[in-house]
Amino acid sequence: MIEVVLNVLLVLTSTLLVVLILLHRGKGGGLSSMFGGAASASLSGSSVVEKNLNRLTIFTALIWAVCIVALGILVKVG
Repeated sequence: MIEVVLNVLLVLTSTLLVVLILLHRGKGGGLSSMFGGAASASLSGSSVVEKNLNRLTIFTALIWAVCIVALGILVKVG
């Protein structure tokens, strides 16, 4: 049962990670600039949108990593 929950969480966080990484601004601007990040980024260097996007990406990556480790332990034990 716990393996099913971890597998579903792994798929969800993997998909969310792909979307979040694609939202990040690259050298030429990214999708995050469409949501108000372009104007403030030129003035302050880093917008609030980018900072929140960074935090959300890191949080999602940590959940993803915990799922990977937990599934690895469950497979080895079981």
